[in-house]
Amino acid sequence: MATKDPTAVERANLLNMAKLSIKGLIESALSFGRTLDSDYPPLQQFFVVMEHCLKHGLKVRKSFLSYNKTIWGPLELVEKLYPEAEEIGASVRDLPGLKTPLGRARAWLRLALMQKKMADYLRCLIIQRDLLSEFYEYHALMMEEEGAVIVGLLVGLNVIDANLCVKGEDLDSQVGVIDFSMYLKNEEDIGNKERNVQIAAILDQKNYVEELNRQLNSTVSSLHSRVDSLEKSNTKLIEELAIAKNNIIKLQEENHQLRSENKLILMKTQQHLEVTKVDVETELQTYKHSRQGLDEMYNEVRRQLRDESQLRQDVENELAVQVSMKHEIELAMKLLEKDIHEKQDTLIGLRQQLEEVKAINIEMYQKLQGSEDGLKEKNEIIARLEEKTNKITAAMRQLEQRLQQAEKAQMDTEDEDKKYLQECQSKFESLQKQISQKEKQLVQLETDLKIEKEWRQTLQEDLQKEKEALSHLRNESQQIISLKKEFLNLQDENQQLKKIYHEQEQALQELGNKLSESKLKIEDIKEANKALQGLVWLKDKEATHCKLCEKEFSLSKRKHHCRNCGEIFCNACSDNELPLPSSPKPVRVCDSCHALLIQRCSSNLP
Repeated sequence: MATKDPTAVERANLLNMAKLSIKGLIESALSFGRTLDSDYPPLQQFFVVMEHCLKHGLKVRKSFLSYNKTIWGPLELVEKLYPEAEEIGASVRDLPGLKTPLGRARAWLRLALMQKKMADYLRCLIIQRDLLSEFYEYHALMMEEEGAVIVGLLVGLNVIDANLCVKGEDLDSQVGVIDFSMYLKNEEDIGNKERNVQIAAILDQKNYVEELNRQLNSTVSSLHSRVDSLEKSNTKLIEELAIAKNNIIKLQEENHQLRSENKLILMKTQQHLEVTKVDVETELQTYKHSRQGLDEMYNEVRRQLRDESQLRQDVENELAVQVSMKHEIELAMKLLEKDIHEKQDTLIGLRQQLEEVKAINIEMYQKLQGSEDGLKEKNEIIARLEEKTNKITAAMRQLEQRLQQAEKAQMDTEDEDKKYLQECQSKFESLQKQISQKEKQLVQLETDLKIEKEWRQTLQEDLQKEKEALSHLRNESQQIISLKKEFLNLQDENQQLKKIYHEQEQALQELGNKLSESKLKIEDIKEANKALQGLVWLKDKEATHCKLCEKEFSLSKRKHHCRNCGEIFCNACSDNELPLPSSPKPVRVCDSCHALLIQRCSSNLP
């Protein structure tokens, strides 16, 4: 039988436990139907299982006083990889009751579950395996495929709503033990498929809601862009309004000029009519006195005059109608001032109408001139009748023919007037329809503008809130930078203290070794003192540097007396031992005395 890799078995066991804990937590939470508290047993067991998964294969970091093996290091790395996790890290550090890194890691897991982003945070960690290799061994669960599977299972926890109180809970001293009795089920519970179907449906609904939320976020961004485009179009509309107002002012000036011209034309026509009336009356009086036999002719002429007066009245009525039409056109112009988009087309139409009115006025003036010419011709006919009484019948026939022509001309003019009135009415109705349509468009534009104003106000409030948040974040970043500087300074001081501590440890070790040696050499020193009673023995306080190498004495560089000359040297310059005449045992001697004594011994030898 081939033995399995124990680390692979551990990873498989942890994966199965994670599956059971996540599945049980989702099923119990959905059946529970409320937000979960920190005292909920399946939730507590889930955190214990996650803690064991994160601890698997964690590297041991040595410190001065103890061994450190905690999951807070890799969790703290999430802030650099996922910017939204900075809030969790800051809130965990600000909690007053947490003193250990393990407690901070447990609080971090609870806050991530409440935010429903635990899967996203851990996915960022698993992707960056180069950074995880600093904290985990190569065979750890977070470095293998089992970690990715667990992260995928954590996505299902977004269905759960949890309300956990982290401040009052003692997370530092909790003991994480897995309770396997919660996951040992009966055969009846295994066959419960309906609940699994319900859970799958709820998960589908949750995914659908998340997709809707994402779509809403995209629509919000599109609305922001639309607001910008509407602002630009609003500025363009304001400019077009100003241009339209200027055009309206110009048209009003032209209208005033046309009114003055119409008044002048009316005055001239009235003067001509009065003159013709006076002329006709004088001619009639002279004709009565001259010829009594031509009463019938005079009556006919009177009838003609009445007809002509009626024609003149009709002309005056037409002029009044034209004046009323002009007033109506002015009212239409006032109403058309509200139009924004199609002003130029309506203005062109009004100009055409005004030109048509001018043409009609000119035609009427020409007709008046024709009537005046007819009157002159009739006067000539009357003069001819006075001179030529024999040609009355011919003149009567000519007059009847002319009367028929005049009647035809009247009928034609009446038909033209009716057609013109119908055209004016149709134009007026079309203008009213356009005005009503444009008023509706204006109402819609006003509502759109109100909505845009409300959007702008909300956007401005959001911008102010974001600015305040940015200023707060900048202040916090400045504080963090200052804390980083202080932390770097403390690290430098810590390294210096470490160096001093190592030097002191080395010095203490040397002192211990030398104290053990000094006990053995006390007797040698006593004997050397007896031999050196005649020599000058330097005091320790007087000597600050070695006499040979001239290096300064310290805790690691100790002082040593030469038993021959009595001077003080360092360990490197006095590590020699020779027997002296005063002491048969070997005693510490400096390098110079050692060389001299060896020369003497070699010279004494045969």
